[in-house]
Amino acid sequence: MAKIVVALGGNALGKSPEEQLQLVKHTATSLVGLVAAGHKVVISHGNGPQVGAINLGMNYAAEHGQTAAFPFPECGAMSQGYIGYHLQQSLQNELHQRGIVKDVASVVTQVEVDESDAAFQHPTKPVGAFYSKEDANRIVAEKGYTFVEDAGRGYRQVVPSPQPKSIIELKSINDLIENDNLVIAGGGGGVPVVKTPAGLKGVPAVIDKDRSSALLAANIAAEQLIILTAVDAVYVNYGKPDEDVLRELTAADAKRYIDEGQFAPGSMLPKIEACLDFVASGNNRTALITSLDRLDDALAGKVGTLIK
Repeated sequence: MAKIVVALGGNALGKSPEEQLQLVKHTATSLVGLVAAGHKVVISHGNGPQVGAINLGMNYAAEHGQTAAFPFPECGAMSQGYIGYHLQQSLQNELHQRGIVKDVASVVTQVEVDESDAAFQHPTKPVGAFYSKEDANRIVAEKGYTFVEDAGRGYRQVVPSPQPKSIIELKSINDLIENDNLVIAGGGGGVPVVKTPAGLKGVPAVIDKDRSSALLAANIAAEQLIILTAVDAVYVNYGKPDEDVLRELTAADAKRYIDEGQFAPGSMLPKIEACLDFVASGNNRTALITSLDRLDDALAGKVGTLIK
């Protein structure tokens, strides 16, 4: 039996409540398989499309005088509850169908970041909808947001993506795990907060969920971090005629491939770096990168990339 943190990609959860609920039913089948095998499982997830939709809806309502404006950290917390609800329900149903008696709990998770993190000076994480240049300039003047042109599709707001330092609700998460609950935590990388003389304060940023998942896995002394993404394994020369799959990857090899520029900064690179952080955090810790659809095969060593 092992303690495992599984990180789900936010893009795999759908773009609408109906689509998400349907997708997480399939997700629950694979994840409960780990529970049925006797493992203690903690689930984290992305929230990019979901928090963008919430932020857009709240901004639209505020601009039309329907509600007060909602800051970005509050939108992140809403997305944790929304996704957690769907995951909880689907996992509970799957557990019941298999005759497994276990409670499922979602923890709205705050993650501490450093206010002096250089990322706050260079926002890079796109969120929300696309705007025309004129609308983007108007919002900048009104609200001080930062916008960038995105691949010819329009202008999008960008927010900082600082490094996670500590998980505020760590003790509660550990207590739930030790009492044999199936736990969902660190959704969307956690709500980023800074410590001030007056206490914790939310900040408009998005923490990379794989980095937060690696920190969570290290802090709860997990044996394995599983990152589920759109591909079944890690590749070098991806998309080229000499593409090659990597079934096992040592830290030294991973660093060499990073230096060669093999992993895209916006997709595979942060996943590899998060895995390396986790593997280096303790003895006999491994990380696995694969797709949700191939999870069972990856656990059997047939596909996926094992990092150790």
